[in-house]
Amino acid sequence: MAGGSGIERLPGRHVAFALALAARRRVGQEWAGTPLHRWLLARGRPDGLAAMPRDLRPANASAGKQILAGAFVLGGETLAPGVRGDPWNRASPTRRFAVLLHRFGWMRDLLAAGPEGAGEGLRLTLEWSRVFGRWNGFAWSAEVLERRVFNLACAAKTLCARASDAEVAQISLDLCRQARRLLQIDEGPARQAERAAVAAIAGAALSGRAGERLLEQGLARLRRVLPQTVTPDGGHASRSPQAALELLYDLSTLDDALAQRGMSAPEELLRAIDRLSGAVRFFTLADGRLAAFQGGEECARAYVAAARAQDEIRDRAGPASRNGYHRLESRSLQVCADAAPPAEGAWSVAACAQPLAIEVLVGQRRLIVGGGWSPDAHAPQAMRLVDAASTASIGDAACGAPLRGFTADVLGPRLAGAVRKVEAKRHEAQGALWLELTHDGWAERFGLRHERRLYLDMLTDELRGEDRFTPVSGEAKPNARRFVPFMVRFHLHPDVQAQIARDKKSVLLKAEGDERGWWLHNDAIEVVLEPSVHYTQGQPRRSQQIVLRGQARISDGAGVRWKLSAAGRVDGEAGGA
Repeated sequence: MAGGSGIERLPGRHVAFALALAARRRVGQEWAGTPLHRWLLARGRPDGLAAMPRDLRPANASAGKQILAGAFVLGGETLAPGVRGDPWNRASPTRRFAVLLHRFGWMRDLLAAGPEGAGEGLRLTLEWSRVFGRWNGFAWSAEVLERRVFNLACAAKTLCARASDAEVAQISLDLCRQARRLLQIDEGPARQAERAAVAAIAGAALSGRAGERLLEQGLARLRRVLPQTVTPDGGHASRSPQAALELLYDLSTLDDALAQRGMSAPEELLRAIDRLSGAVRFFTLADGRLAAFQGGEECARAYVAAARAQDEIRDRAGPASRNGYHRLESRSLQVCADAAPPAEGAWSVAACAQPLAIEVLVGQRRLIVGGGWSPDAHAPQAMRLVDAASTASIGDAACGAPLRGFTADVLGPRLAGAVRKVEAKRHEAQGALWLELTHDGWAERFGLRHERRLYLDMLTDELRGEDRFTPVSGEAKPNARRFVPFMVRFHLHPDVQAQIARDKKSVLLKAEGDERGWWLHNDAIEVVLEPSVHYTQGQPRRSQQIVLRGQARISDGAGVRWKLSAAGRVDGEAGGA
C-alpha cells in the first residue's frame, strides 16, 4: 500500500481499492473482537515494569489541576465528571474530545500536578481498563491506540509507584496487549514509523521476555520503515513540518528508553533523529513556531522549543531549502514558500492542495499565513483547498481535493487530482534572493500555467512578487470561455489588521505591537478584504484575507504584481472617514 504506486493513478482506483480494503478491514475487526484474539494478545505476560521512557513534550500542570478539580478541557471542549468522577461512563461532547480523552495525552499534565495527580492518574487508568480494557472498536482503533500506548508507557512507572502488586500486573498486561495490537495494524505506510516506535517504547518499559519481544519487533519494523518516512534532507514523507516534529519527539523518547535499558540505538534511529532535528530547525520560524503547511499547525512556541532543547545547534543556520520548501530572509522579512507537490497516495491523508503557498513574517510576527488546517483540529476539509492558502487560483476551480464519502471513510481523506509537477529555481546575488516557481495544476482545465516570482531585496527590506498565468499550448481541454477570473490571496494572521488605502489599491497591514506597519502595493484590477479563518492549536480564530482580482485571457494569460514594504514614506494614505 505504498503511496504513489501505479494503482494510485488508474481510473476508479480509489473506489476499487477502498472496496478491497474495506472487506479486509471488516474481517480484521471481527477477528480482533473475538475471545480467541483477546487470549492471544494476553499470551506471554510481562514481569512488570523496567524503563521509564521520558516524554519530552512539555506538560501543563494547570491543566492537570483542572482534572483534579473535576473537569477535562480537551480540544476546546469540557467534560466535568466532578472530583474523582468517571469520564468513561458518560458521553463525550464531541468525537474529537473522545479521541483526545482515550489517547491519554492529558496524563502528562496530570502527573505534572504532583503526587495527587499520579494517584488520580492511576485511578483513571484502572477505571479505563475496567470499561474498555478487553476490547472496544473505538477505544482500540488505530487513531486512538497509538497515542494511548505511548502515553501509558511513559507514565506507567510513575502510576505504579503507589499501586498494589495486582494493579501493577494489570497495567503492565494492558500495556503489553495494546502494544501487540498496535503492531498488528496495517493501514499503509503513513503511520508505520510512529507505531513501530511506540511499540518499541512500550517494550522498553516492560520487563521480562514479553517486553524484550515487543522491543525487538518494534525496532525491526522501525529499521525497515524509517528510510521511507524520513527523507534524506530530513523532512517527513507527508511533507508536514508538524509531522516531522512529532516523530522527532517519539524517536527521542525511544532513544532515551534504550539508554535506560543499556542498549545502543540502531543506526537508522540515530540518523533519523539527526535529520529530523535539522528539519525542525529549518521549519522553526522567527517567532519560534513552525511553518504551517501541508496539514501541520504552527504549534505553541514552548512546544517547539522543548523539541529543540536536545538540538546541539542552537541557531537557525542551515540549508535554505528542505523537503520542497524554501526560505528567504532579510533584516525584517522572512518568507517560507511551498515549492513542491503535495504527498501522494497514503501519505496524502493530511496533505493540502495549495501549490506555491507562502507565509511571511515581519520581525518576529506572522503577517501572511495559511489556514493552519491539521487533522487533529477536525477542521473542515475545505481548508485543504487552494482558496485557504496564500497563493493564486483561477475561478472556483481547485488544484485537487480530498476524497469524500465511502472512499474517504476507508482510505482516509487522501488528495485526488492534486498538482504533480512543480518547478523551483532559486537565485542568490549580493543583496538579493529570489525564487522562480511554476506549477501545472491549471493546465488541463484552462491551458494556463501559474508562475510565481518572489524577489527579496535585502538592501531595501522589500518583498516583490508577481503571479502570472501563462498559456500552455495543447494542454487545455476544449473551452468556450475566452476569459477566466483569477485571484491572488493573502490570508492574514488573526493578530494583523488591514485597511485599504484611498487609492483602492494599496493595503496597510499592522501586526499587533507593530506601530509602523507594512504596505502591500499591487496593480490588480480589484482589491478587496474578505473574512478568513486561521487555526491555532486546533482552535479557529477569525481573521481577514486580501484578495487581488483580475481576468486572464485564455489565449494570452495575465498576471498581477505586488510589493510588501515597510510603511513610513508617502506611498499612499490609509483610507478613513
